[in-house]
Amino acid sequence: MRGIIAIDTNVLLQRILDDDDGQAASARRLFECDELLLITEVVLVEAVWTLTGKRYKATKDDVRALVVSLLEEPNVVFWDREVIWSALDDFLAARPVKTANGLKVADFADALIMNTAKAAARDRHLACLGTYTFDRAALEIDGTKSPE
Repeated sequence: MRGIIAIDTNVLLQRILDDDDGQAASARRLFECDELLLITEVVLVEAVWTLTGKRYKATKDDVRALVVSLLEEPNVVFWDREVIWSALDDFLAARPVKTANGLKVADFADALIMNTAKAAARDRHLACLGTYTFDRAALEIDGTKSPE
């Protein structure tokens, strides 16, 4: 019987980074198994946050390549693939905004939050009234609003 294995962020990161021989080999074996691997939105956001941080400095193009490659993996599943695709599109389209600390761009997490809200409303046959945020960069994503 085929089942689903949920993987944690550290397993996904080892698959991507391959910086610990033992853990990376174990992560590769999981990705090569016959079971379906669930990557939750939380795991994906944590991985992207880690990769785009000061240590790894992944770019938007790096994030796009990662997310697309995961979406194309035959045994990788997400709760809602459409939400992931839409979030990726919004993340890539977000323009930088000027803040007191310099230019800032919306995070992948910001885009995922908005697209998850849209999906939650859609699944309940309701209108999505927006995602409210004080984050000026996140306000570049369609559907976000300031509570002020």
